[in-house]
Amino acid sequence: MPRKNSAAEPETGPTWEQLGLSPVSLAALRRLGFERPTDIQYELIPHALRGRDCLGQARTGTGKTAAFTLPMLEKFTRGAGIQGLVLVPTRELALQVDEHVRLLGAESRFKIVAVLGGRGLKEQIAALRGEPEIVVGTPGRVLDLMHRKVLSLAKIKIAVLDEVDRMLDIGFRDDIRRILRAVEAPHQTIFVSATIDEEIEKLAKSFMHEPVEVNVSQDMLTVEGVEQNFVSVHPEDKFHTLVGLLKHEAPTLVIVFTKYKAHRVAQGLRREGINCKEIHGDLVQHRRERVMKSFRAQQTRVLVATDLAARGLDVMDISHIVNYDVPADPSGYVHRIGRTARMGKTGCAITFVTPDEGRFLTEVEKLINKELRCFDPPWLIKRAPSAAQLAAAAPPPAETGPVTAERYKVPRQRDEALDAIGLRPVRRTLGSRFRSRRRFRR
Repeated sequence: MPRKNSAAEPETGPTWEQLGLSPVSLAALRRLGFERPTDIQYELIPHALRGRDCLGQARTGTGKTAAFTLPMLEKFTRGAGIQGLVLVPTRELALQVDEHVRLLGAESRFKIVAVLGGRGLKEQIAALRGEPEIVVGTPGRVLDLMHRKVLSLAKIKIAVLDEVDRMLDIGFRDDIRRILRAVEAPHQTIFVSATIDEEIEKLAKSFMHEPVEVNVSQDMLTVEGVEQNFVSVHPEDKFHTLVGLLKHEAPTLVIVFTKYKAHRVAQGLRREGINCKEIHGDLVQHRRERVMKSFRAQQTRVLVATDLAARGLDVMDISHIVNYDVPADPSGYVHRIGRTARMGKTGCAITFVTPDEGRFLTEVEKLINKELRCFDPPWLIKRAPSAAQLAAAAPPPAETGPVTAERYKVPRQRDEALDAIGLRPVRRTLGSRFRSRRRFRR
């Protein structure tokens, strides 16, 4: 979404009128309280209005959704069938984009339909038969509706891939190819994301015609308002360190990202008396929606999530992001911490780093072109050093010549009576009992 102006922000910079938007779109932006475009909107919208294919990269929370929505609202015609298709990687992001498009298109009176798994298929089919102009959905459900001959892409004018780096990874690549090949009429493509590497850029351009590249990241993929820190912690101390952080810092809203332990971590936090819920791929859709509704309403203070929630979710007032595990994919870090410090606000991101995850932290720092600060908060649990660590840290012993065993320094105790009759002790070895002949029973 576009950004609202703060009271202290100067009234300078480009305006919406300079982008060539219609009075209807300008009225919608005024109603929503958005006075000036962000960098990605100012750079991408004019190219999109001219019909150019666009590949846009901008930091999280800078209004990429409005950057591709406003050109669609400007170029579409009411009652002319499905003219816009927006593909997103997750169900939660589909619902969020659907909500934002509806807000921006209220004055235009376009029909928008969200199609995604986990919701009633009959209701979505009925909505598609109502001839909407814009469809927002996940690739799996879009393909399903295409195979049922309910969703036609014959009149598509603009196809959008949000979070294009995730959409074109191994999991979605074939589905995207099948969907875009079904677009028969000449059309325009707009791909946007916060992270686009060389491989994804090359693959994205294979679906586009002479695209305009818009990159306003300025070599900094993360928002300046995020204070980024990390703490060194033992794997077995992670949970208790997290509990200490939540009780000591008392954040307004916090998302705890973990790779696969969301349910276990959330259960442990509830046992500690912390108000939290979890969201992951194993939850059915209606439960996921209830969790997000509770979190947005601030009825739930802590959300424990897998990377399902790291893409595009726009929840205001998130004060802290905790990376319980360092993501193996460095771009995942960018999307995780992008949930805070949105629309000019500030936030804090804390990453728990175990000795085995140091290499992942290095890859993250190389990607974001910034060194994370290691700090020592009072809630950090410090484990006593082990015997091996103490031995490794101890200075080497001084050289004093050959070492003589203690038993050789003590004189051997002799029996005077045995010595008087000439009996001397004979040294006995382990194998001496085998030197005499042994008798075997026949």
